[in-house]
Amino acid sequence: MKKLLNTLYITRQKSYLHKERETIVIKHEGDKLGQFPAISIANILCFGQVSVSPFLMGYCGEQGIGLAFYSEYGKFLARVQGPQSGNVLLRRAQYRWADDDKKSLSIARLMVAAKIANGRAVLMREIRNHGESPGLSLAVKKLATSLRRTQQAQSVSETMGIEGDAASTYFAVFNDLLRSSGFNFGGRVRRPPTDSVNALLSYIYTLITNECASALQGVGLDPYVGFLHQDRPGRVSLALDLLEEFRAPWADRFVLTLINRKQIKPKDFITEASGAVRLTDDGRKSLLIAWQERKQVEIMHPYLNEKVPIGLLPHCQAMLLARHIRGDTEYYPPYLVK
Repeated sequence: MKKLLNTLYITRQKSYLHKERETIVIKHEGDKLGQFPAISIANILCFGQVSVSPFLMGYCGEQGIGLAFYSEYGKFLARVQGPQSGNVLLRRAQYRWADDDKKSLSIARLMVAAKIANGRAVLMREIRNHGESPGLSLAVKKLATSLRRTQQAQSVSETMGIEGDAASTYFAVFNDLLRSSGFNFGGRVRRPPTDSVNALLSYIYTLITNECASALQGVGLDPYVGFLHQDRPGRVSLALDLLEEFRAPWADRFVLTLINRKQIKPKDFITEASGAVRLTDDGRKSLLIAWQERKQVEIMHPYLNEKVPIGLLPHCQAMLLARHIRGDTEYYPPYLVK
C-alpha cells in the first residue's frame, strides 16, 4: 500500500519556497522558516502571496509532488503538473469510457449512490447518538428513496438531478447536527460562502478535491475527464466525481467535529464588505493542524479490507477506478461507510 506522506500548507504571506539539494526550503523576508526532505512531501499547497522558484516547480513536476496555488481564503487558482504518469493505454480507455454514455452512467450511478448512502449514514449516526427528531427521520427516509432512484436512472443528467434532490434533503437538516452556539446553517451557499459553516465546508471540499486530483494523476488517470461531471476547461471533473464519495463521511463529519468540539469558534471568522465569510489566519491554522491530524487516523477500508490512513482514501479509490477501467474488475466499488 502507498505510504501517506506529508502535505505542506504555506499560509504566511510573502513566503518564498526554493529547492536546496534534495530539500524544500521555506523563507520569509530572508529568514528561514523551515527545511524539509523532499522525499517526505506529497503535496505543497500555497495560500495567498506565496512564491515558488522555477527550479522547485520543475523538481515537483519530476518527482510527482503536487503543487497547487489558492487565494488567501482557499479559492483554487492553479496546479503545477509535471509529466503524466501511468500507461497511456489507461488514459485512452478513460477517454473512450467518458464518451460512452452507458459506461459513464454505470460509474456515475455508483458514485452518486455512495454519496447519498454516506450522507444518510451521517444522519443515522446523529439519530443513534442523540435521538430521533421528525426532521432527521424524514430526511433519512427521503434519502433512502433517492438511493433507490439511482438504480433506475437512465442517463447521467438524470443521475445528477437525483443527486441534487438528495443534497437538498441532506442540507435541509444539517443545522440540526450543529451543537455549538454561534453557528447556524441555513443552506448550502458556495460562491462566496455567506456563513461560517459554508466557509468551512467549501474550504475542506477544496482540499479534498486537490487530494483527489493528485491521486488520480498518480495512478495514471486524467483528473480533467470525468463521468459524472461534464468536461469544462480548467475543471478537474474526475476529481469532483471522486469527491462526491467523501463529502459526507470525511469532509462534513470533520466540519461537525471542529464545531461541536469547539476546536473552531465564531471568532475564527471574518465577514467582508461583500458579505463573504472567511477564516481568519489563526482559524485557518487551527483548521489545517486538525486536518493534518485527521488524515493520519487509520480506518478499515470496506472493500480492500485493510487499515489505511484517511488521507490515503483518494489514492485507494483512484486505484480501484483505474483497475475497473483497465478491465481488471467487473464493477467499481465506491467508498461506503458502515
